[in-house]
Amino acid sequence: MPGFRWNDWNLEQTTKHGCRLEEIESVIRHEVRARRARKVGNDKWRVEGRGIGDRMMEAIFIWDDGDGDTVYVIHAMPLTTRRRRN
Repeated sequence: MPGFRWNDWNLEQTTKHGCRLEEIESVIRHEVRARRARKVGNDKWRVEGRGIGDRMMEAIFIWDDGDGDTVYVIHAMPLTTRRRRN
């Protein structure tokens, strides 16, 4: 399972929409394990999954330094019904 690298910048970016770190990490771990992460650009990956209270959320991340073991999250937010891609 991937580890996570957090710093001031990505902590602010990923929590500003009301997502908690535990929720973000859980969704990414689950979706990566289930092989449902989708590539969205050169180095970015996107996942959607259920977070706290069964709400849907998305997260966008990169594999830190290409090591395949550490995730650097650059975006996270709850999904509205219109934004879900199920």
